[in-house]
Amino acid sequence: MYTISIDREACDGVFACLVRDDRFVEDSEGLAAIEVDDAHAIAGTFDDDRRADAEQAAAACPLDAITVEDAEADAPRSQPLGEANR
Repeated sequence: MYTISIDREACDGVFACLVRDDRFVEDSEGLAAIEVDDAHAIAGTFDDDRRADAEQAAAACPLDAITVEDAEADAPRSQPLGEANR
């Protein structure tokens, strides 16, 4: 399991991530978000074979706004956009 997170303070909509991993999308504010269960989120936990895609998206971000880390078994599936400032 791994977690993808986006630092919304660092992101400025370059979108290099979008072409490397289709889970990344442009949100209504013109910043990158992760699509998890048909919703936009700032973080998502995945248990699949696409970690390399996420790591390529993180490496392509010129602002280092994306992190990919190992996740605990009980990690939440996602952190919705509205929770970014909590």
